[in-house]
Amino acid sequence: MATTAVPELAPLHPPRGPRPEVPAAASGPPSLRLPAAAAALPALGMSAAGPERPQVVAHVQQSLSYTVFDCKWVPRSARLLCLGSAPRGTGVLQLYELRGGRLLLLSEIEKAKPIKCATFGAASLQQRHLATGDFAGSLSIWNLEAPEIPVYSVKGHKEIINSIDGVGGLGIGEGAPEIVTGSRDGTVKVWDPRQKETPVANMEPAQGESKRDCWTVAFGNAYNQEERVVCAGYDNGDIKLFDLKTMSLRWETNIKNGVCSVEFDRKDVNMNKLVATSLEGKFHVFDMRTQHPTKGFASVSEKAHKSTIWQVRHLPQNRDVFMTSGGAGSLHLWKYEYPAQRSKKDSEGAEMGVAGSVSLLQNVTLSTQPISSLDWSPDKKGLCVCGAFDQTVRVLIVTKLNKV
Repeated sequence: MATTAVPELAPLHPPRGPRPEVPAAASGPPSLRLPAAAAALPALGMSAAGPERPQVVAHVQQSLSYTVFDCKWVPRSARLLCLGSAPRGTGVLQLYELRGGRLLLLSEIEKAKPIKCATFGAASLQQRHLATGDFAGSLSIWNLEAPEIPVYSVKGHKEIINSIDGVGGLGIGEGAPEIVTGSRDGTVKVWDPRQKETPVANMEPAQGESKRDCWTVAFGNAYNQEERVVCAGYDNGDIKLFDLKTMSLRWETNIKNGVCSVEFDRKDVNMNKLVATSLEGKFHVFDMRTQHPTKGFASVSEKAHKSTIWQVRHLPQNRDVFMTSGGAGSLHLWKYEYPAQRSKKDSEGAEMGVAGSVSLLQNVTLSTQPISSLDWSPDKKGLCVCGAFDQTVRVLIVTKLNKV
């Protein structure tokens, strides 16, 4: 593969001021060739000695001068982005590179409004443009080589964009590149970056219905040019599955507590599993292969953390392994086990799903504050980054994942 260098950006001076408290407004959560040091990372902690269970090793941690809301690996690189809110109420976007045992700050850009969430999901591997949602309800797409002015921007929502996801980029998912945003204004909107101003789909409360704060959104089922769904989770426990092919509500349920994070195990396959996390420390795994006419999708739930589960992220190299991050600063690594039969017939002969089980592989406490963001490296198995409200970003290595 030909390598494409992303030039370093001139760093700005870091914002000055006191360390901020977590803003109440937040609801819910390089070159293509890796440097030699990063390429060697998975070998760390992989000795034959010790338990066979995966171990979570804190490799690097970096203190920040702002509240971090999201962190993302730059695809095909050893670089990562951190973004959030500066003490004076502006947005911050920092680009770091992992070099050996430390994070080197390559650039820092300040924006007018705090940035809540980001995704590379609709970007090509050549461009690797970053899409962000901010506190003012604006969706922006940035070229990291020249991030001063967005290459695309739209005032997408009336209030903060809590969550964003992308599909059709990075070689993941069939069909057009699209971005979905979920907001406190109660709407979920799907955007095609090639179409200015107007969303290609707008899911909003029906007339007379009260609006609910949408905390999380995720794409799925993008296995061909026509099929695509969006799953959205809301503050009242609602989970809604929107079919973008038929422009209809395909399924909905309620898990009785605010839905903090939803994610399909893969975006680019026929719907397989969906994990939803909640405020009260519980997560639900839905088997999405079989939808019963009245009972919907089979599920299994697990009380995982003593407090809010802020995020769930599936391991890119193994869709049955996923990690959850908690409000008490902990990470839990899980594995889903399929049942002997994934479906059966009910008394009336209708197909219904059968849920599997989940087992805890490992857990670790890294902070006293919530871990609000989490991202696996798409390129190096076991390499992940997380950001917490103690204003620290941590690079972690999870070992022995080949043995689970």
